[in-house]
Amino acid sequence: MRRKRIYMDHNATTPLHPEVKKVMEKTMSVFGNPSSLHAFGRSARRLVEEARKNVASFIGAEADEIIFTGSGSEANNTVLSILTCSSRECSLKRGNRSDVITSQIEHPCILETSKCLEERGVNVHFLAADCLGKVNIEELKGTISEKTGIVSIMMANNEIGTIQGIREIADIAHHYGALCHTDAVQAVGKIPVDVNELKVDFLTLSGHKIYGPKGIGALYVRKGTPFCPLIRGGHQEMGRRAGTENTLGIVGLGKAVQMRAKEMGKEEKRLRKFKEFLKKEIEEKIPDVRFNGHPSESLASTLNVSFDGAEGETILLYLDLKGIAVSTGSACASGSLDPSHVLLATGMPAERAHGSIRISLGRENSMEEIEYTAEVLPQVIKKIRQMSTAYAKEK
Repeated sequence: MRRKRIYMDHNATTPLHPEVKKVMEKTMSVFGNPSSLHAFGRSARRLVEEARKNVASFIGAEADEIIFTGSGSEANNTVLSILTCSSRECSLKRGNRSDVITSQIEHPCILETSKCLEERGVNVHFLAADCLGKVNIEELKGTISEKTGIVSIMMANNEIGTIQGIREIADIAHHYGALCHTDAVQAVGKIPVDVNELKVDFLTLSGHKIYGPKGIGALYVRKGTPFCPLIRGGHQEMGRRAGTENTLGIVGLGKAVQMRAKEMGKEEKRLRKFKEFLKKEIEEKIPDVRFNGHPSESLASTLNVSFDGAEGETILLYLDLKGIAVSTGSACASGSLDPSHVLLATGMPAERAHGSIRISLGRENSMEEIEYTAEVLPQVIKKIRQMSTAYAKEK
């Protein structure tokens, strides 16, 4: 009898929470345009605004500080694109603030947008990270100046799980009059996130990372912060993001954060227990391994490990044949054969980075699944290494 498939790739996406699915199915009959003034439109508008309040409350914001977007990537693009906006009322260039500071370990949507900004004449500085994935704060202090417009650093890394000290980064940015943005897509719903404690000006989150639907994200914009829409054309989202609102997705996101508020704390403890058990089993049963990311300041759900003498893609495929789904890094970069830019940025040699996998746990994983993975993984690594002439030569 074939074992039920085991999903351990929650940093890539998560299954819909049953309660989210339930409320979305109920909402499917609400088809009115939220911008319409008639009863059909007002019904949709009420649902949108209720969800906006839920999202705002979950991160300590005010409802009118939340902008719904089509994804976390869109929200991140929106923030960085402010620097090239020509609108008189929102451009930071009026104060000659045209520089960006980000890091080498950001999500591809930040890195690619930053490269695009460079082509448009914006000066972008990419901060280095240490071997544990912590951004170099001293480098930030030595780089930031009165010309810096935005400092954008992710809160929790999607590949290795390392959590950054965003409050300290925001304080440094504000000391120089710069704005601070954090891509919190992997942090929101996994650890407590409060925009007032973090002191950030912008914060990004995404629905499908927290058991909500795909195609919906949100951007927090602190009141009074310079802003320029990325998508123009209509008055939706208080004139900050044109396009008819995705009522169904917004409702799903609103319910998802409600469920995260109820379940997050208990789940974090359970997943950390699973992670530590799996880590211990790997250490005891498999030689020549390296765990990546910070040992304590990291997500409870994320375990990134490198195996000498084994290709990450090969490990992934063999585990998939055993019914276990993991990844080799960011889902947005999975089409690339290059080693993880995050691991390379931490100083890891390319050969070792190629032999890395990411195990990201979620609410439906059980100890039985963890034990099965701990049983299968050593067998898989042993089999791959036996076929590796390079590893055999080293030994």
